[in-house]
Amino acid sequence: MSFACDIPAVATVQTDDENVRVTRWDFAPGAVTGWHEHGWPYFVVMLTDSLMRVHDGEKAVDVRRKAGDTYQRPAGVRHDVMNGGDAPMAFVEIEIKRPEAVLHPAAG
Repeated sequence: MSFACDIPAVATVQTDDENVRVTRWDFAPGAVTGWHEHGWPYFVVMLTDSLMRVHDGEKAVDVRRKAGDTYQRPAGVRHDVMNGGDAPMAFVEIEIKRPEAVLHPAAG
């Protein structure tokens, strides 16, 4: 189901409130997040050019990403992410806990 690797990626939570969680992920070459499921929809902003290897439980797929690339995924995504390259990989993950509050904030 996940990659056979004992090098963990380093997660640094930068913001965590009732609306969003922002986490910076840093991966040494070969490092992995470990198998996990996302409870909220999320966005990713790449900080480095990278070869991201993603395992969905059935197969692994290599995806080349450039610094500044962004993508989004819905809640419920299950996977393991590995740095498939030979250089450090980093990205910021923004999980949206309450989409209605982020999209339609109360007037201040």
